[in-house]
Amino acid sequence: MKINKYLVGVLATGALMGTTACSESFLDEKLDTSYNTDYFETPEGLEALTVSLYGNIRWHFGYEWAYGITMYGTDEFTMGNDNTSEPWNAYNNNLGPLNYTKAVGAPNDNCPAVDALWNEMYYGIASCNTIISKANKISDESVRNRCLAHAYFLRGYNFYRLTAQYGHCVLQTEPASGVIRNFEDATPEECWEQVISDLRNAYNLFEGEDARYGQGVTWCKSTAAHWLAKALLFRVSERNDSWNSAYKTSDIAEAIEACNYAISKHPLTSDYSNLYANYTGVNCAIESDPEIIMASPTNANSNTKGRYGNRTLYYFHSQFSNYSGGWVARGWVTGGKDFQRVVPTEYTYGIYDHVNDARLWKTFRTVIGANTLKNNANNPQQLELGDPAVVFILNKKDDHTYDGYQFGAANQTPSSSFTDDAGRLPDWTHGVNTPTAGKFTSKKGQWIPAASVLYQNGQWVRDNFKGTPRCNMYAHVNKTTCGDGAKDQADDSYRDVTMTRSGETYLMRAELYARQGNYAQAMQDINAIRARASWKNGENRSYYIDGSQAAYTMSVDAAKVDNTLLTINSYYLSNPEQPWTTAASDLTLKSFPSNLPAEDEEVMQKLGVSGDYERALHFILNERTRELIGEWQRWETLSRTNTLIKRAKAFNPDATGITAGKHELRPIPQTFLDQMKNADGTNLTDDQKAAWQNPGY
Repeated sequence: MKINKYLVGVLATGALMGTTACSESFLDEKLDTSYNTDYFETPEGLEALTVSLYGNIRWHFGYEWAYGITMYGTDEFTMGNDNTSEPWNAYNNNLGPLNYTKAVGAPNDNCPAVDALWNEMYYGIASCNTIISKANKISDESVRNRCLAHAYFLRGYNFYRLTAQYGHCVLQTEPASGVIRNFEDATPEECWEQVISDLRNAYNLFEGEDARYGQGVTWCKSTAAHWLAKALLFRVSERNDSWNSAYKTSDIAEAIEACNYAISKHPLTSDYSNLYANYTGVNCAIESDPEIIMASPTNANSNTKGRYGNRTLYYFHSQFSNYSGGWVARGWVTGGKDFQRVVPTEYTYGIYDHVNDARLWKTFRTVIGANTLKNNANNPQQLELGDPAVVFILNKKDDHTYDGYQFGAANQTPSSSFTDDAGRLPDWTHGVNTPTAGKFTSKKGQWIPAASVLYQNGQWVRDNFKGTPRCNMYAHVNKTTCGDGAKDQADDSYRDVTMTRSGETYLMRAELYARQGNYAQAMQDINAIRARASWKNGENRSYYIDGSQAAYTMSVDAAKVDNTLLTINSYYLSNPEQPWTTAASDLTLKSFPSNLPAEDEEVMQKLGVSGDYERALHFILNERTRELIGEWQRWETLSRTNTLIKRAKAFNPDATGITAGKHELRPIPQTFLDQMKNADGTNLTDDQKAAWQNPGY
């Protein structure tokens, strides 16, 4: 089998980008380089091509596919009023082998293309194939092995992404040689064997933790170890149960050893905020936190912007500029645009222990300050810049504190204002709250333009803010929030995107132990994660910070930054019976998989889960939500474990078209099938195309 396309870009600065327009099929021959390929037979040339591989992973975070193919259509997130990527969440007939564009009825041309991942992964694979084929020309063993390790790693990673999404693919492992349109379809078993073989090669070739290439955290032995474990876990998971029985014992043992290595090199950071919330600007300390195993590198350089940039700051924010009545405008500085693409489900908010789990309050932004007086010149409510303009109260179903409240009416007056009879509104002055201290307000009865709760009278009401169904007012995940772009947030993010960290490695190892029936060891790994998630002694539970603070490092108006980012959350409003405390909390499991926390038992009951292994698996899926929410992997995790259909039906109200036996896999792109040829040059028949296509499409 041969593929006839590879792309390499050699820039004068040494930063190489390995991407091209996604609309092109990987079948089309194109060579874009200012060098003869003989250059890659020199140490300098081969290392330059190796550096370029880092550009290929930036693609994953440069457009709507970042969330569309990884988080939509799952239990964790559903869709806002913007239906740009609706087919990926609703699983309707528009999710098929053809791209959903305006030409076929889409509202715009931004919906993630079915062939986007397919094409882009092969561009990277082609560069890897060139490195692997040229490496034997390099006499310097250190250079040769380093380049080979990177090439085997990215090829294994890209084949992983293809197989995880599509189930099977073309295993192209040689460089391009002419125009070839006759390919063999590999089976899932063959695909996973190739993925695992490549990642094993990378693991064996990497010389420890030598970080030589890229920005931020670069690929090394522990990176290969994590992904090798992840691939082995995928092969033994339920989606492959029709053929994987011979692999289970040995793969699980090997995966545990790979996890052991990665964890030994990447200890958990002490504070969950260090993973995302404490971002202060380009190449700041948290981007090199020891817990991070792999990141997509981005900075203020123009080479990491535009089509190659990090646009993830656009997708998580709710539509604050609309429902706040004009008190919060985009920019100055909210840390992102309010594209309202991914909306947390009731399951997502409910799966946390709202009192004792610090991750909820360090992950979700629940207070936004007023940053403009636009359209409110008369200001009858006497609201000042920097006062709270948006407050999300994350209460539980059994909380009846707010049953009689009227929330969020834009024409409210102080006499009908949102109040807290318990007197627990925090002091809204920026800078008063610190990680260890804070105080409460004297402004009891303060008017807030937009406030909402999750529950009233035991009913889920978040979706009906101001009486508007499918409202876009929700507390959003802050893991991509970035205040160091352009002052009006019109730019791409300068943040790296964390792709792999040992927090996930612990949970993978816990699942591997559960698959062995070793629940005591699994609980030990889970408790390592939950210990970090607990409040520490002395922590101020009402303190909040996120990446918007990076605006302080840029040339922007600090006063306006003050107005939007208030270092406060709604912890005490959301837990009205909780007294002020800075005491430590304890999330430690005392038994597993029996006698689980109440929020987990509620999920087990709704899903009808029973038996030790099934309970253990679903608890770990719940814990992955609490630990890894918004980290670009949920769809593949649920597909891998054959829990996608059940959990999406139970918790995603918009996944109405999801169908068992079909939607566990993505459709093979029609653009690929239509360009395929038989060995004699004839086009494939409809029956031949159907044989390539996944069931139901």
